[in-house]
Amino acid sequence: MEIKVLGTGCPKCKQLEKAVRDSIEELAIEANVSKVEDIMKIMAYGIMHTPGLVINEKVVLSGRLPSSNELKQILTQNR
Repeated sequence: MEIKVLGTGCPKCKQLEKAVRDSIEELAIEANVSKVEDIMKIMAYGIMHTPGLVINEKVVLSGRLPSSNELKQILTQNR
């Protein structure tokens, strides 16, 4: 599973990255998590509001922080 957190380094972007890492550890999901901070790469995904979350090259969330339960649901549904 390839997970990308899209964001330029704002506090919400950092919170999302931490939440993703904590959730995959808690759910015992094997995944590669990377942070994309290059604005041109972020825009290539069609995201205009950060933070964004991309799983296996599919945008699953943008512009907000999900709740912990919502994030876990997104991660398990997109395995």
